[in-house]
Parts: sequence; C-alpha cells; structure tokens
Amino acid sequence: MITEKITVRVTETGQMLDLVVLEKRAERIQVVLGEGIHNVKCDLAPTRNGLAYVGTVMGREIVYERSREQVQADIDRLNPVMRKPQRR
Repeated sequence: MITEKITVRVTETGQMLDLVVLEKRAERIQVVLGEGIHNVKCDLAPTRNGLAYVGTVMGREIVYERSREQVQADIDRLNPVMRKPQRR
C-alpha cells in the first residue's frame, strides 16, 4: 500500500510538516500527525474562497495551500476509475 503524504504549514510558526493522508476528497482531507500511539487525526476543510484547506490540531492551525480544483485534479489523476460514471 502506498501512503500519500502532503506538506502543510503551521500558521503560528511557519513550520512545514509532512503528514500522512488517511482520506482525500474535495470536500475534506483527513490527515494524521505523529506515529504510533502518539498520533492525532485532523480534518482539513476548504476555506470559503476554496484556495486552501484549513484545520486545527491541539489548538494550532494548519494550512494545506492547494485549491479545491487542484485537489480534485490530484484525486482524478491518482484514481481515474473513481471519476468514470458506471453503467447499470
């Protein structure tokens, strides 16, 4: 199984973090910080203008600086079967 990682920015410090993606949809991205028993899950939701995804972890705000359209294009590129309509 291939684990997808994304790079997010902590707004308070400007630090860049590589996080493992659990679930990626245009409406929401679920990521995991840390490893083992010390991990924390976080949901990233698109901003109002749709130019980034934002979430909070333990009181800290993190930002994934890609637009909703770019994320949807990544999803379509990685799994082209998902976007094709199924015939019944």
